[in-house]
Amino acid sequence: MELKEIARELVAGCRAGNAAVRANLDRLYADNAVSVEAADMGGQGRETHGVKAIHGKHDWWENAMEEHSTEVIGPFYFGDSQFSAIFRVDATDKQSGERFQMEEIGVYHVKDGKIVREEFHYAVEAP
Repeated sequence: MELKEIARELVAGCRAGNAAVRANLDRLYADNAVSVEAADMGGQGRETHGVKAIHGKHDWWENAMEEHSTEVIGPFYFGDSQFSAIFRVDATDKQSGERFQMEEIGVYHVKDGKIVREEFHYAVEAP
């Protein structure tokens, strides 16, 4: 797949919800993809290696947070191997009951028609 097609499909999946996000993980990501967070959220470390482990990261989020709304802006392109998207999330931490809003930029690196690395840059007012 070409960069722009991957980017459009990833963003469309994020807008469609969790089932589409999960399908895109299997379809758009390399088996050995790496996901990097700006901070260790949930005690899992900042880096997650492999698409199966990235699925686990999504499991953690779905079990730990209740999303009230998510807005996805983009994609934005950088050369022929990177794109980004902006995510605005309104969620509640299920354990503490604290509601928070966050914005993050997802930066995606593509090689050989697959996402090989994603990095999330954010400022968050979270519990």
